[in-house]
Amino acid sequence: MAIVAGVDFGTLSVRVTLLDSESGRLSTASAEYPLKRKREDPDYATQSHTDQMHALVKATRKAVADAGVAGDAVGAIALDTTGSSVIPVGANLEPLDDYYLWCDHRAKAEAQQITELAHKEKLEAIEWCGGVYSHEWGFAKLLHWLRHNPEKRDQFVTAFEHCDMVAGTLAGISDASKVKRSVCAMGHKWLWNPKWGGLPPQQFLSKLDPLFDGIREKLAGEYLTSDKIAGHLSPQWAEKMGLKAGIPIPVGAFDAHWDAIGAGCREGDVVNVVGTSTCIIAMEKKTTLVPGVCGVVPGSVHPQYTGVEAGLSATGDIFEAIARRAATKVSELSKGLEQYRAGQTGLLRLSWDNGDRTVLVNSELGGVTLGWNLIHTAQDELFAAIEGTAFHTRIILERMAEFGVPVERVINAGGIPQNNKVLNQVYANVLGKPVLVPAGIPTSLGSGIFALLAAGAFPTIEAAQDAMCLKYATYVPDPTAVAVYDRLFGLYRNVYFALGRENADAAPLGRVLPELKRIAAEVRGL
Repeated sequence: MAIVAGVDFGTLSVRVTLLDSESGRLSTASAEYPLKRKREDPDYATQSHTDQMHALVKATRKAVADAGVAGDAVGAIALDTTGSSVIPVGANLEPLDDYYLWCDHRAKAEAQQITELAHKEKLEAIEWCGGVYSHEWGFAKLLHWLRHNPEKRDQFVTAFEHCDMVAGTLAGISDASKVKRSVCAMGHKWLWNPKWGGLPPQQFLSKLDPLFDGIREKLAGEYLTSDKIAGHLSPQWAEKMGLKAGIPIPVGAFDAHWDAIGAGCREGDVVNVVGTSTCIIAMEKKTTLVPGVCGVVPGSVHPQYTGVEAGLSATGDIFEAIARRAATKVSELSKGLEQYRAGQTGLLRLSWDNGDRTVLVNSELGGVTLGWNLIHTAQDELFAAIEGTAFHTRIILERMAEFGVPVERVINAGGIPQNNKVLNQVYANVLGKPVLVPAGIPTSLGSGIFALLAAGAFPTIEAAQDAMCLKYATYVPDPTAVAVYDRLFGLYRNVYFALGRENADAAPLGRVLPELKRIAAEVRGL
């Protein structure tokens, strides 16, 4: 028997779950930290490392107290984080600034520069991230920071992804070169792959900007999958957290990847981690490059499989924005949505409010709603937004399947599916597949599974999943709704590629609005 702690750092809070290898979840506790935004700069989003560590201590102590166990009974602690959330550090692992959070979008120019030079230089790495380097990713954010903080450049030692920084901090490591780096984080966001010797060549990085001279060496170190150990809990942090010093800390990963493991992901599954944004995670034994799919990394989700990551840049954020503009809450605006039928609103909404992460990888796009009339309501738009995020998900799943990624089962994980039956049913109807939803919150369960492996409680990830993962609620497609959504999806796909690509071929869009009206009238029986 083993008791372990699984930690999940989200956008606004950290969640700590204690798991018993025999009886499962013992307790879960969370603590919040502020997200720093600037009204004058909507692309700005940062977070304090100190705030996050204080919240981790608070949540851990509460989880231990709620479980009614002694802190020294906890045999391992594992953590996942948002990504790409990047922090520049100086000597002794001291932060030189806040994290550039995953949703910080200031590095658009840098990302475009990286993409253009990578294609010009025929850098193989760019093909492994769908052909476009994102402003949400590590090198773009680091270059933006170096360009805009000249007074701190002399102090700069290296930069870390959030998961690696927290693991290194908890292990009491002060030498940046000794911090283990996550294959998941660096593979998906930093163009790392052992196929070409790790990071891109220094010559390429220096050609991007002389500020990157020597950066490859500064980012050097051991790059490991999550079945390896990042370090052991230091006495200092053990005392703060009320745990035992010396317990193992496995190499961390991104929250969506471990959420997929916690949701029971196997080869053939696609896990939609639906929260403020959506991360779409799959894994396969072979390695398939998929145009427009932003991450294909061996060992990133499961050490023995190739991880495939795609997603939507905004999902819950869109729902929140619609409710905010209507001066209400999503929970209030959602009341009555179960009465809505497929296509009844006559609206077609594209979920580009925060740009397009997959498959267009275009940060310059904005949200689009077609079909408005004078009596449409905010609730109508919310339902259309749910349909729109499902259509966008179908675009992604069809692209993955087209290039050989197995898509046999769909699992809706993350926070939103737990509280939104309408969304799950719409997704089942739009995708034309049963949608499985864990019967409980799987967040931090994936990190708990990796902690159990580090503690030696299970021999494999699959064995731990069999013991720890939750049962599913199943949403079955409704044939009538499926037929309507197949018609709407044809319109959506047409508009998605016609409006979303700057050099798109001419497309017949004149039928879209009349067809939306016809479908709505048919559904309402008019």
